[in-house]
Amino acid sequence: MRKQHKILIRPLMTEKILRAQEKQNKYGFVVSLESNKIEIKRAIEEKFDVLVDNVRTMKVKGKVKQNQTRRGITTGKRPDWKKAIVTLKEGYSIDLFES
Repeated sequence: MRKQHKILIRPLMTEKILRAQEKQNKYGFVVSLESNKIEIKRAIEEKFDVLVDNVRTMKVKGKVKQNQTRRGITTGKRPDWKKAIVTLKEGYSIDLFES
C-alpha cells in the first residue's frame, strides 16, 4: 500500500473547480498516475478528516511543445498527469487554503 503523500500531489485550483466547490461540494486534486479511486478516497479521508461520496478520475495527456533555437527546432513533451474530482458527503468541506 502506498503512502498518502505519494497519492495526493497537490490541489487543483481552476475557476471551474472553485465554482464546483461552492455549488456542488466537489474538489479537484492532482494525483499520481498509478493511484486508483479507492486509494484516492482513503488518502483524502485520512488527510482531511472528511467522508468522500464519489471519486472521478481522468488522465491528461501532456502537450507537445516546440522551441526555435539556434540549432533549429527542438521538440519536447510535458509529462502526462492524472486528476481526481472528489465529491464530499453533505455537511463536509475542505479548507484548502489553510492546509
